[in-house]
Amino acid sequence: MERRGDLVTDDSTEVIAAVTADGPPKGGAHKRKRRWKRVLIITLVALLVIVGGATAATALYVRSVEKSIDKVDAFTEVPEESRPEKEAAAANALNLLLLGSDSRDPENTTGSRSDTIIVAHLPADRSGAQLISIPRDTWVHVPRSADGKNGDADAKINAAYAWGGIPLMVQTVEDFTQVRIDHVVLIDFGGFQQIVDALGGIDIDVEQDFKSIHEPFRTFTKGTAHMDGATALDYARQRYQFADGDFARIRHQQQVIKAILDKAASGGMLSSPASVNDFVKATASSVSVDKTLSIVDLATQMRNVRGGNLTFLTTPTTGTGTIGDQSVVLADDEKAKALYEAVRKDSVPDILASAKK
Repeated sequence: MERRGDLVTDDSTEVIAAVTADGPPKGGAHKRKRRWKRVLIITLVALLVIVGGATAATALYVRSVEKSIDKVDAFTEVPEESRPEKEAAAANALNLLLLGSDSRDPENTTGSRSDTIIVAHLPADRSGAQLISIPRDTWVHVPRSADGKNGDADAKINAAYAWGGIPLMVQTVEDFTQVRIDHVVLIDFGGFQQIVDALGGIDIDVEQDFKSIHEPFRTFTKGTAHMDGATALDYARQRYQFADGDFARIRHQQQVIKAILDKAASGGMLSSPASVNDFVKATASSVSVDKTLSIVDLATQMRNVRGGNLTFLTTPTTGTGTIGDQSVVLADDEKAKALYEAVRKDSVPDILASAKK
């Protein structure tokens, strides 16, 4: 297997083809037709969407890909005394903070904001996952940054990233939710284009007719649409055409994430080792993780997660308002408290019930 710039090259498709049978590569194995037994390569997106069942040899391949993923320091500057403790009943549950930005978004002129904030909860039994979006304009208290120059003020939650990077974002989300974050995943949503193309496109249920505000000004028609990477990325960026604005953008991103998971888990793309390799390289180049996160270990824990047991929620709000000269999202404190208390206790039925109230 060749490595160029720490990314697995197309020469590794022979290795993928061999390890997807019953074990490590054998002489001439890549020349024989083999049946793909199970979905086995990781899907790294918002979340990390993982498809499991890998052999030992496959794990070695995934570890080689893992080396190409950027690692970030997410927790060193977070004061331990400020962090919520885990409930004893939820000791084996896992909470990830997914932070998404779109470096190629035509509207992104600062490059220092986190446009997507998701708390992903994996129950102790790993029976599924609940992904809870926090609108980026949610008005919260942002703690003081590690350098003491910013924060200790009420602001939109995504200001935490601009003021103190990932550590202050972790501290702010933990302060707002009282949920302890175990790991952080950063996703460049601009990379969705390559990921979707590697999958051969995805199917999205478009909720209404609308026209994109970005070139080439695509027209989206209500109903099921098959989208290539560029179209799906354009769809996930739209918000001004909808009455609920940024909430619509959140829904669209959730749709794209779920569609990627469903397509990857279907196994259809696995008939082509080259497609698998393209997919893994595309996701690896779009994701960064904290220094303590092992993708291989997480892949094992999330091997049963599929679109059917993946639930998307949004932090309860009372709507939007104006504070000073800023348009903000106002959290419904009572309902949000109930939702995140259920997360802390690893009570999946209560998490889902909270979302319906």
